[in-house]
Amino acid sequence: MLKRFYGVTIVFMVTVNLTDLTPVQLSQLVKQKAKELGFDLVGIASAGKPVTYPHFERWLEMGFHGAMTYMERRKAERMDVRSLMPDGKSVIVVAISYFVPCEPAGNFEGAKGLVAKYAWGLDYHEILLRKLEALLDYLKALLGNWVNGKAYVDTGPILERDFAVQAGLGWFGKNTCLISPQIGSHLFLGELIVNVPLIPDEPFSRSHCGKCSRCIVACPTGALVSPYKLDARRCISYLTIELQGSIPRDLRPLIGSWVFGCDICQDVCPWNRKAKPTQEESFKPKPWAAPDLIELLKLSEDEFREKFKHSPLKRAKRVGLIRNACIALGNLREVQAVPLLANLLHNDPSPIVREHAAWALGKIGTREAIDELIKVAESETNEVVRREIMTSLKECERSETNLERALRC
Repeated sequence: MLKRFYGVTIVFMVTVNLTDLTPVQLSQLVKQKAKELGFDLVGIASAGKPVTYPHFERWLEMGFHGAMTYMERRKAERMDVRSLMPDGKSVIVVAISYFVPCEPAGNFEGAKGLVAKYAWGLDYHEILLRKLEALLDYLKALLGNWVNGKAYVDTGPILERDFAVQAGLGWFGKNTCLISPQIGSHLFLGELIVNVPLIPDEPFSRSHCGKCSRCIVACPTGALVSPYKLDARRCISYLTIELQGSIPRDLRPLIGSWVFGCDICQDVCPWNRKAKPTQEESFKPKPWAAPDLIELLKLSEDEFREKFKHSPLKRAKRVGLIRNACIALGNLREVQAVPLLANLLHNDPSPIVREHAAWALGKIGTREAIDELIKVAESETNEVVRREIMTSLKECERSETNLERALRC
């Protein structure tokens, strides 16, 4: 509250009792503050059970979550957010666009890796959490320290897309992303569970995907097995980020040059034709948005940690990112990568890296690449890596035979 006395402005800090504001007024103030903090969308849902939990449980039973076993844990909390916060009354759901309309340009001439748009900027977890904490502080300043809240940004056992639908932010797309009619699907979600009774918004009652199936058709790996159903084990985002082991051989050629995530099912969505560009500077492209694949192969553990300490790419870890770069270089048949791939095959301590370096050398298939595979074939002690070397050599031999036959014809 501001008062002026004799030309001097004096600020009085006023705490409002809950009884001074109706739930409708308070809900409006919360939404206004969320917009001031930079969120593009804000809605309110009642703290309780997610409507889609039975579907989530069936999805787990089908094994579509792959190696993401953490999804099987903390079922009680996933079934009801009041298990996370017993006195929770409302869930404030926010969304912010990360869409950037132009492709990032790398300052190099070599092979470039593809990174999902959400990872072009700084780590969104930290940014959204700070904003949600500021929103909670606002509520405490407004109502008093009795206000309690818990903030989540893809960090806890809460089915956030479900609550986003309940809060009226959008609907589940056939690609399983949340689609907002205002800003599209290139968005981050965050939730603030509070012990304050707010007015819930009208839920989104139906999908607006209609007969469109562009996302399903466009997915190169067939991860969208049917509308609204994703087999994560085949999803490029899962394979390049969540999976920590070997990427199945039959899926490697389908990954193309993606090294972290994938945007294909969102890029083809008609609802993203007019996606709202982000206003958040932190999400604008950083150098890692268009990585030099050759340079990725050179990273030591310490260099990786330093380079990506503020980037979402750190989730893949050094082994995962170099594994992905090997696949991309193999798919691109990048001859200039042969010496570095050979060095990884000979010297990297990770069997995962050596295995995928061998695969990439086999795909490139030059005389030098084949020679490097032959050199390591007898000395490699890891059975999986050795098997990859032998398989790659056989494929190279088969390709040479087919080429000779074609030339004779």
